[in-house]
Amino acid sequence: MSARNGLDFAAGLFFAGLWSATTGLLFSIPMAVQPMKAIAAIAITEGLTAAQIVAAGASVSAFILLLGVTGLIDAANRVVPRAVVRGIQLAVGLSLVEKGVQMVAGTRAIVAVDGWATAGVAVVVVLFLANSRRVPGALVLFFGGLGLVLVKNPEVVRSVSAGVWLPRWSPPRWDDVRVSFPIAALPQIPLTTLNSVVAVCALSADLFPDRPAQPRRVAVSVGLMNLAGAPFGAMPMCHGAGGLAGQYRFGARTGGSILFLGAVKMVLAVVFGASMMGICRAFPASILGVMLGFSGIELALVARDQTSRSAAFAMLATAGVSLAVNNIAAGFVVGLGIAFALRMVPSRGGTGDS
Repeated sequence: MSARNGLDFAAGLFFAGLWSATTGLLFSIPMAVQPMKAIAAIAITEGLTAAQIVAAGASVSAFILLLGVTGLIDAANRVVPRAVVRGIQLAVGLSLVEKGVQMVAGTRAIVAVDGWATAGVAVVVVLFLANSRRVPGALVLFFGGLGLVLVKNPEVVRSVSAGVWLPRWSPPRWDDVRVSFPIAALPQIPLTTLNSVVAVCALSADLFPDRPAQPRRVAVSVGLMNLAGAPFGAMPMCHGAGGLAGQYRFGARTGGSILFLGAVKMVLAVVFGASMMGICRAFPASILGVMLGFSGIELALVARDQTSRSAAFAMLATAGVSLAVNNIAAGFVVGLGIAFALRMVPSRGGTGDS
């Protein structure tokens, strides 16, 4: 979005760090802060302006904040069957795996600085350090990727310059809201509601049963951080099940990890600003793809608890439709209808459907 739509890279990095640090203080789990994916995809394909991107994020956040403040998000969380939530998580997890493989394949190289061989080494590193509590695999891959950037694109590193960047007041106009709402905000609302609130709370209960995140608190968090950042051109952000799974997969267990991550982002934004974008764009896609793929597997694994026939049916229908049409909202509607229909069918003894 920074390269194609003119979104302020430094503002995006700074506020992503600020909200990560705030999230680390508010939640005792490694709750991720990540971009709103539907808005990002539509912005790139439709050529939205930076102001329209920000306005779309603010519109979504106002709706999610309303759900949180009124408590309607708790009602939605109670009504949605667990099998449908698992279907959403399975779909998001598998889509992350698919995207990770596509990133590696997109390098179009087997033996190169950035290619299949590099991805193979990254996979070995992740598996070897999977159970290590002293050496986080993600940090090894991150610094290894930076080393490859130095080897492949040394001029990119030299282009990074120190300075002082501070947030600038640049609120979107009403016209930006009017144009972006039907195009980008409406598709993002169901994704944020389901994946960034309902699914992430369900995942937190699986990973941290002693301290699960509460839907109302998560919804208010998503709403406030974007409404506060929009006047400064901040990138639309949310929480997400995929992000939480990734943080957990690579060793994060408390809010302290997210607090540290946020502090680093803020320092980099203030000191280096937009000059950091070159390094981000040059980072090896093969390593990013491996990290994304393992994060997706971690998220998809939570679906293994749907062992009864009816629950598995609803879960797989939700995931299948979501992946087939690339729309979580469509998968949710179909899965919800199937789950409620199956509840109306009388169970038969000895079928294993209890």
